[in-house]
Amino acid sequence: MASGQKTSSQMLTIVLCLAVGLGGGAAGMAWYRSAPRSQSRENENKVRAVLHLETFTIDMSSVDQKVYLRVGIDLGLTHDLKAGDGTPTALVRDTILGVLMAAKPDDLVSGEGKQKLKDHILEALRQRAPDLGVQEVYFTEFLMQR
Repeated sequence: MASGQKTSSQMLTIVLCLAVGLGGGAAGMAWYRSAPRSQSRENENKVRAVLHLETFTIDMSSVDQKVYLRVGIDLGLTHDLKAGDGTPTALVRDTILGVLMAAKPDDLVSGEGKQKLKDHILEALRQRAPDLGVQEVYFTEFLMQR
């Protein structure tokens, strides 16, 4: 009887070792297969060029207050621009102006408001100029005068 218990405990140990080994192997395989995909996504979304835009000056005045916004914007792109590409500067500026004119001055006072403005600009540019490959919006100057 003691030998029967010894055999069953050895079998249990072997089964447990196999289960742990197979589980670890499966986890390692899953990690190995997912690593190249995340690296390729990282490379796709990497900023490779910066498009500098002329400064925007917006009159955001309302009935009860005069407000002017002066903002410099550069765009981080996923691919290099070539001289013959014909960057759609008018489309890019028009898109950004539309977003800036829709903004409320009180929303732009906080850092969170400025980040939301960046997000809105990025989203609008990705919709209207998807081939441009805009990945980042950089404020190079930001001045609001009341």
